[in-house]
Amino acid sequence: MGGVYIKPITTLRGEIEVPGDKSISHRAALFGGMAHGETHVSNFLLGQDCLSTLQCLKQLGVSWERQGTDVWISGEGIEAWKEPDDVLDAGNSGTTMRLMLGALAGSPFTVTMSGDHSLRSRPMRRVTDPLKVMGAQIMGRRDGNFAPLTMQGGQLEGHPFKTPVASAQIKSAILLAGLRAHGETSVEEPVLSRDHTERMLRGFGVDVRSNKTLVRIQGGGSLKSQAVSVPGDISSAAFFLVLGSLVGQGEIVLPNVGVNPTRTGILDVLRAMGADIELINVQELCGEPRATIRVRPTRLKGVEISGDLIPRLIDEIPILAVAASLAEGETVIRDAAELRVKETDRISTVVQGLSALGAKVEELPDGLRIHGQTSLNGGQVSSLGDHRLAMSWAIAGMLSKEGVSVADMAAADVSYPDFLSVIEKVAG
Repeated sequence: MGGVYIKPITTLRGEIEVPGDKSISHRAALFGGMAHGETHVSNFLLGQDCLSTLQCLKQLGVSWERQGTDVWISGEGIEAWKEPDDVLDAGNSGTTMRLMLGALAGSPFTVTMSGDHSLRSRPMRRVTDPLKVMGAQIMGRRDGNFAPLTMQGGQLEGHPFKTPVASAQIKSAILLAGLRAHGETSVEEPVLSRDHTERMLRGFGVDVRSNKTLVRIQGGGSLKSQAVSVPGDISSAAFFLVLGSLVGQGEIVLPNVGVNPTRTGILDVLRAMGADIELINVQELCGEPRATIRVRPTRLKGVEISGDLIPRLIDEIPILAVAASLAEGETVIRDAAELRVKETDRISTVVQGLSALGAKVEELPDGLRIHGQTSLNGGQVSSLGDHRLAMSWAIAGMLSKEGVSVADMAAADVSYPDFLSVIEKVAG
């Protein structure tokens, strides 16, 4: 299989500044492109997914400049967007495709969106169907469920929606279309998903009203440019939270990590497992809470993860599965069928990877059953092009007895460029 060899470590000590939040970086770029005036985004994530959003904006006629992790976006309002000369390529980014479809649904031109092989296999009907109800015309493979997708925007009518699953991408796409629709658009979810869109739209001057799992928006609103400071991504911090909890000794400090309540399921679960995690200097900036997180090694125990917790940690389940494999007792993860339509089927691929490293894990229709043990063996695994798997298997290698060879480790660049080199600076 080949790949990058990840050696075991015994100590983790120091400070790590995790990259900017991926979800918030996407939205800051997109909303800046929709707004009037210059939007300055600091700590923008330079992962491939977020760069795909910037590239799509450029194709739509939005100009921007970047220096390091600072991005300046010169918005002239979404009404100034132009029909692109070519297909909009979202790369591997489901967020780019789904949110762009919502934003473009009211545009008076035709646009085609596509992406890489993985993205073209991910379902889009949960977004395209509501947009069709509002008045957009969308064609795509298998009745508009798979990219490439071609959309003719136009006059939209506001509509109330109840989504079958809690998904920030579905909710966001509908709300962005609702901005350009006639009348009110509302989205009600079974449980609350990430609320970055609602928070940031308010920061850009849009009247968004929410009550628990229901959010409403009136058509005709416009966005005013803002300065956006992006907090560190808690989904990226999750790998260090697990590593710092299970490594032999040391202490790791993670400054400026976003602790939005819709994203902190990872903290709740690790604490329930017995992790020694402390939040310091909690504050809110640009509408998003953030904190410094300190973690020390301890012994973890198995837990059950299900229900309303799942939307708050859906992206962290692969690394939580690694933690569970080294925890005392059994961990059961349920209500997570959404994992099957991520970059990979993350239920089956997590089972394959952990099993290859000697873990005792069972596949459930909507989750996993993991029997914890004291150690993982060495071995060979593959990310299968999934960035979260790449980093999860790297952490497993650092916690293993013999080290692990990870094929396609470069997939980590989607959300965390230089992931391995960052760990090398604090590992021993």
